[in-house]
Amino acid sequence: MTRQIFLDTETTGLSPESGDRIIEIGCVEMINRRLTGRHLHFYINPERPNSEDAVKVHGLTDEFLADKPVFAALADEILDYCRDAEIIIHNAAFDIGFLNAELKRLNRGLFTDHVANVIDSLIMAREMFPGKSNSLDALCRRLEVDNTHRTLHGALMDAELLAEVYINMTRGQDALLIDSANGGEGGEGAGMALEMVDFSQFSLPVLGPTPEEEEAFLKQLEGIDKASGDKTLWKTQNLVL
Repeated sequence: MTRQIFLDTETTGLSPESGDRIIEIGCVEMINRRLTGRHLHFYINPERPNSEDAVKVHGLTDEFLADKPVFAALADEILDYCRDAEIIIHNAAFDIGFLNAELKRLNRGLFTDHVANVIDSLIMAREMFPGKSNSLDALCRRLEVDNTHRTLHGALMDAELLAEVYINMTRGQDALLIDSANGGEGGEGAGMALEMVDFSQFSLPVLGPTPEEEEAFLKQLEGIDKASGDKTLWKTQNLVL
């Protein structure tokens, strides 16, 4: 069983080192690439004021958070929910930095001590779409995930959007896997034999690009190279395309 948790936080500011705190945490569970609907969501009293810039982003005022539980009261439930799961976060260093700071105050070690591992979906996106904007909003537009209801940042909403984005980003990785619910033992496809195909019997034509296609391709490479600051592999390693 593969259990994955999509996690997002909202905070009072940008720097846990300067005392900024978590004010909202949202988690979405997926097991074997299926969303379970078992979410975890808390608003948290940060025990300090919000920065004005942060409130403009998430809209969570000090007055709203005043009667919410503090992180120490929620730590066990958060850690139990995430325990031993693979955690997927967009720009993971930011959220992990805040989680570690909160746990350090409670002498609970690091967040990564309690989970299987952490995947940064921002790093994945940069590898898949080099030279392009890879914010969550940009990925929603690119991968046709509906985010029209997202007017302010919200931890649970962003975790739900991230789950959809991640599923679309990784869809091809599981395209050749047989779903155990349908093709596994006892399922609808049980007992089916896969016929091996000898592809050597086929003669496949090789089509070269037209001059226009080649020119468009080279222009695209130039754009990627420029966006990377002349650090593309085909230049740094003297590769010939």
